[in-house]
Amino acid sequence: MAENGNVDREKQRLLLQDHEEKHFMSSEVVRDIIIGVSDGLTVPFALAAGLSGAQVKSGIILIAGIAEVVAGAISMGLGGYLAAKSEADHYARELKREQEEIVDVPDIEAAEIAEILSQYGVEPHEYEPVVNSLRRNPQAWLDFMMKFELGLEEPDPLRALWSAATIAFSYVAGGMVPLSPYVILPIAQDALIASIVVTITALLVFGFVKGYFTGNRPFKSAFQTALISAVASAAAFGIAKLFRA
Repeated sequence: MAENGNVDREKQRLLLQDHEEKHFMSSEVVRDIIIGVSDGLTVPFALAAGLSGAQVKSGIILIAGIAEVVAGAISMGLGGYLAAKSEADHYARELKREQEEIVDVPDIEAAEIAEILSQYGVEPHEYEPVVNSLRRNPQAWLDFMMKFELGLEEPDPLRALWSAATIAFSYVAGGMVPLSPYVILPIAQDALIASIVVTITALLVFGFVKGYFTGNRPFKSAFQTALISAVASAAAFGIAKLFRA
């Protein structure tokens, strides 16, 4: 019997080796890139459009835009760091609480395992051996409760730093797109027209790629992304024109 069990486990191991899943990248990294690039494309574009509407010189718009990109990258990077750090702190608190409950009230925690398994259609005679097995392995028991009771995965210790860096660099990369025409063209109105073309194109491409990798309809995502930025920039341009008049 034990020999058959070993053979089955070996077959499972070989099947897992043959079945190699390929993923684009972690959802957290994708989320950080989307946050950084989308805001980086939109906010400096709206700022440049507003200043152009106020008939500010191209060189001043460029300086103001670069200052905004730097400040925005720092602010959003710090925000990403604090958000990831909060998630890590929350996980640590819940982990400590579960460790204490497993020691202090093991029967209640075991009953929670049974309840969780029953929600998946597992019958009492099927989940009782699982419950007993987990009770003999405190670390596996703790991991099970964190994943299936609380829905929490242990965060990467470097997650906060990576999140901050990813958002900040993505913001800079996105922000330099609408500002690039102001580097080349000395007349603000000409630079604004070029910035609109370049930025809307970048937004459409970015929206399409974002929709493709997040499972949404790429063309719809592209249109929505470009529309949001266009509305924000038109509002900034209109307000600047209004006060200028």
